[in-house]
Amino acid sequence: MVMPVDTELLRVLSDPLRLRIVTLLARETLCTTHLVEETGARQTNLSNHLKVLRDAGVVDTEPCGRFTYYRLRPEVLESLSGQFADLAATARAHADTKRSC
Repeated sequence: MVMPVDTELLRVLSDPLRLRIVTLLARETLCTTHLVEETGARQTNLSNHLKVLRDAGVVDTEPCGRFTYYRLRPEVLESLSGQFADLAATARAHADTKRSC
C-alpha cells in the first residue's frame, strides 16, 4: 500500500519565501536579522513565515541573548523525500497495470 504524501508539509513548503528560508537554513543556522538581510522580506512578514515553519516542525529555534536562531530539521525533509521515493517506486512497479473500462 502506498503511504500518502504529507500534504500539510507540502503546503507549508510551497510558499516561495518559506522555501527560500529553508534553502538558506540548509546551509547554516541563522537569526531573523540574517534572514531579513538575505531575503529582503520585512521582519514581521518573516516572523510569520518562521512561525509556520516552526509549527510544522521544519525548523527548531535556539535563543541566544535577545536573538533567536533558526535551524533546519533535515529529518523532516528526508521524511517527505522518502514519501515521494515510495510513490515513485510504486509507480515503477505498477507501470504496466491498467484498469479496463
